[in-house]
Amino acid sequence: MKNSRAVAFDVLYKVFKEEAYSNLALDNSIKENELDKLDSAFCTALVYGVLERLLTLDYIIRKLSSVPFRKIELSTLIILRMGIYQILYMDKVPNSAAVNESVILAKKKKLFKSSGYINGILRSFIREDCKFKLPPETDKVKHLSVKFSCPEYLVSLWLESYGEEVTLSILSSLCGRPPLTVRVNNLLTDSDSLIENLSAEGVTAEKHSFCENVLILKHSGAVDSLESYKLGEFFVQDVASGICAEVCRAKPGDIVYDVCSAPGGKSFAMAVNMENRGEVRSFDLHPHKIRLIESGAQRLDISIIKASVRDAATDTELIEPADVVLCDVPCSGFGILRRKPEIRYRKAENFSELPPLQLKILKNSAKLVKEGGTLVYSTCTLNPAENSQVVEAFLSEHPEFALKPVELSEGIVHKIQEPDGMLTLFPAKDGSDGFFIALMERSKV
Repeated sequence: MKNSRAVAFDVLYKVFKEEAYSNLALDNSIKENELDKLDSAFCTALVYGVLERLLTLDYIIRKLSSVPFRKIELSTLIILRMGIYQILYMDKVPNSAAVNESVILAKKKKLFKSSGYINGILRSFIREDCKFKLPPETDKVKHLSVKFSCPEYLVSLWLESYGEEVTLSILSSLCGRPPLTVRVNNLLTDSDSLIENLSAEGVTAEKHSFCENVLILKHSGAVDSLESYKLGEFFVQDVASGICAEVCRAKPGDIVYDVCSAPGGKSFAMAVNMENRGEVRSFDLHPHKIRLIESGAQRLDISIIKASVRDAATDTELIEPADVVLCDVPCSGFGILRRKPEIRYRKAENFSELPPLQLKILKNSAKLVKEGGTLVYSTCTLNPAENSQVVEAFLSEHPEFALKPVELSEGIVHKIQEPDGMLTLFPAKDGSDGFFIALMERSKV
């Protein structure tokens, strides 16, 4: 079996070469190589650390290397990134170990010619006291880009859209693992009972400060191995998604359509809010995701969810008008960069086709809302072109719909100027993911 650094290398190679999702590649590699808890933690910290600090690491390598950056072989570059990350950010790793292990790893990967180059770069960095000079603050975008390892186009987008204060708070949240939050399944238990049950399993759980029925878990390990998880007493859900489900205000007896449902968390939350009375239709484009929703509902003892394949953008079959329709559309994911840091390094043009698709889904889904019913549009991104501008374009063509003020719970506030019917949530160190919600109502004739 490979050691933790070799596993980290393999994961990063898959992310950079094959555009694999870091979380999936990491989980699979840890299981395949049977890493123990300590090695798993080190490997995880190294993988996510390199991804979170990628632009900063590459900036340092460019300053130190006599070889043009574009000519550095990917495998060599990954080992350099890992080595510099350990030296600069992992206090418990001695500098000598970071260098030696990097050279050993290079030789294991048959990078014999590169091993001396890697050794030289890392030792040069140590000789310079592990210090580097950021771009001048007069070039604000470039300075922030390198400091927080965020592409310049994203820094510019956020500065222009949200201002410097909010942008700095977003950038400051990008590094470090986000809290693990779960939604209590009130059909089977309550917060206090679940906290006791988790404590018996060695897991620390505390109530969220402003989201009822949400717990923050610590020292949980793999949550799907917990007995309380197997019994269906909770499901993993970020605070932002939970707020979105609450905004829908689904009531017992309602008919609810979740048109882009997988993996099903918002459907589960709405079904629990409905006391398992009524009907929740959970749709997704892919059959394997439908099976995921169905197995989740079964574990949670939710019987009102019916999951089926449907293309939210094009399907026009006649189904009964719903009290609530939720469109949590595909998006660029700029609000969950701390969970999937590799997303930020994809090219801006990769996301240009999303707003037309999002608008198409919203228009098609609006047909499913009954008179007096609720239409909710949401994304996990921070990009006005995918958020408010999509909603504004929809409303300009659909006068039968209007924004409806979002009822904010205590502790949830608007951080930017926006209509009462829209809510942008920004990531914070111990807060929610970045998220956008728009609440609309169809007028009665």
